[in-house]
Amino acid sequence: MSQIIDRIKRQLAAAEGYLTLNLPIRALEILENRADWATMQFEASFLTGETLRVLDRYREALKPLETAASLRPGDVGVAIALGWCYKRTHRLAQAIDSLARALRDNPRESLLHYNIACYWSLANNPTKALQSLSTAIELDPDVRHLIAEEADFDPIRGNPDFDQIVGPAGLVP
Repeated sequence: MSQIIDRIKRQLAAAEGYLTLNLPIRALEILENRADWATMQFEASFLTGETLRVLDRYREALKPLETAASLRPGDVGVAIALGWCYKRTHRLAQAIDSLARALRDNPRESLLHYNIACYWSLANNPTKALQSLSTAIELDPDVRHLIAEEADFDPIRGNPDFDQIVGPAGLVP
């Protein structure tokens, strides 16, 4: 059994390596070559979802990412990837729910707050967007540098509270 697990770990590491090298097609070939990932179901599901996400196959990525989320509901990486895919498949409410679930387990994770702020902005809820963005900045002031380039905040740019929270960093360059 130990040899099987070692082989599975090597296959997943190879797939992850290909993904890191920006060779997602090769990573997907490895991941799809095995129907059952046995004890590594979370890792295989998450990696498959991430690979499909990188390939802009968002709808297909949802199933493995949802599997990964069911195995580790509070995982930050899974929640962000799910949110990304839900947003791009026009399921904004599910994107928000995915991040909200992860925030319950990770309330100090600035990236979760930042991403949910983006989605609340797109959902035309400036109050929640600004609360989440403010929290993200409090937790990690460096996120200010992301704001100017973030089109998701366009619906709330010009809001006096937005300008007060983000300051000059939130201005579009």
